[in-house]
Amino acid sequence: MQRWRSLDEMPADWGRCVLTIGVFDGVHRGHAQLISRAVKSAAVRGVPSVLMTFDPHPLDVVRPGSHPAQLSTLDRRAQLVEELGIDVFVVMPFTRDFMKLTPREYVEELLVDRLHVAEVVVGDNFTFGKQAAGTLDTMRELGAEYGFDVDGVQLLGEHAVTFSSTYIRGTLSDGNVGAAAEALGRPHRVEGVVVHGDGRGKGLGFPTANVAPTMHAAIPADGVYAGWFTVLEPGDPLAGQRLMAAISIGTNPTFDGRNRTVEPHILDFDADLYGKHVAVDFVEQLRGMRKFESIDDLVAAIGKDVEQARKVLDDETRE
Repeated sequence: MQRWRSLDEMPADWGRCVLTIGVFDGVHRGHAQLISRAVKSAAVRGVPSVLMTFDPHPLDVVRPGSHPAQLSTLDRRAQLVEELGIDVFVVMPFTRDFMKLTPREYVEELLVDRLHVAEVVVGDNFTFGKQAAGTLDTMRELGAEYGFDVDGVQLLGEHAVTFSSTYIRGTLSDGNVGAAAEALGRPHRVEGVVVHGDGRGKGLGFPTANVAPTMHAAIPADGVYAGWFTVLEPGDPLAGQRLMAAISIGTNPTFDGRNRTVEPHILDFDADLYGKHVAVDFVEQLRGMRKFESIDDLVAAIGKDVEQARKVLDDETRE
């Protein structure tokens, strides 16, 4: 898959393509359905499939400081859409000038003059252009005028729930990582770098990796979770191995902590992880965060958390 940081990286001999457009945060099951439609249509037409996303998040430019919690990094998004068969992953710089393009300018300058689209595949709630004035109907009208097809895909959902990034953020805020995983099609992931903490977990007999998440990362509600820990460092001996973990999120209320942390205790593991780029995948919430009356009570609870996490992850592995 090719990755372009703007349309300036397009090859000089670029021909027609099938394009899908969106933020695609999380690349959830609804996104996957949309992307698969674009990939299949491109294959039928014999042209490349192109996915266009944006950086920074459009809301951060339209209303500075309103960046929603991020379900996936750009690199993670690229990895996931490549697995779905996309040929070109384009990250458009979302600037104030870009924001001011009218729907017609958006289509004419980007889709027609630059990308030469044969077809555009978008969700039925898609909006574009200045003040989000362009809708699916607008795109269809402009498509008929400029000679490209438009496929509007109905949003995917189950059990009266429509899968969307907003819905998934809500489930994570509630600690319902199982519902998030159902909508995503896989466990929710938080990436970050392992940094030095206060070392308290090691003193209690349960050492943790203190993960500093990427900016704007969507962190589940405070509590203890069963999940997987993976080192992402290329070339690292541990890279790609999924390790069982009991993950604590919160401020360590037993010790009157103030800083919210993400601290996986990796089961049956002891190695130096400082400075490594890692991923934490959340499978199930085991309990909420609470303040214990004594250190002994805390240690006993952590022991139960570890065994419960092991059972949950063993069961998941057997499924």
